[in-house]
Amino acid sequence: QLQLVESGGGLVQPGGSLRLSCAVSGFTLDVLAIGWSRQAPGKEREGVSCIGAIGGSTNYADSVKGRFTMSRDNAKNTVYLQMNSLKPEDTAVYYCVAYPQGDCQLLPPDFSSWGQGTQVIVSS
Repeated sequence: QLQLVESGGGLVQPGGSLRLSCAVSGFTLDVLAIGWSRQAPGKEREGVSCIGAIGGSTNYADSVKGRFTMSRDNAKNTVYLQMNSLKPEDTAVYYCVAYPQGDCQLLPPDFSSWGQGTQVIVSS
């Protein structure tokens, strides 16, 4: 059974950095595209980034481009989201999402598998 467990969230000051991790079990990363989505209070879920299964191509939302970097370690079956220059508007619950396909797209497709989420709070 596919499972995703996020970690690394927390409280950080504006301008700071965090690295989120997503440990994947039950499936090997090299056949799955993985994405990060977030949901802020009172807002709809937003696709933040994704990384493809083959070649590791990435895609980012305009709101995080140049600040966030997604990577994967297939040997550890783990994906990461390095978040730099954090802003208060980045405050949200961040979810790791496994797509039922190898292609990367920001919005998770139907039948994706979601982790439980990790809270990120950017505040002074």
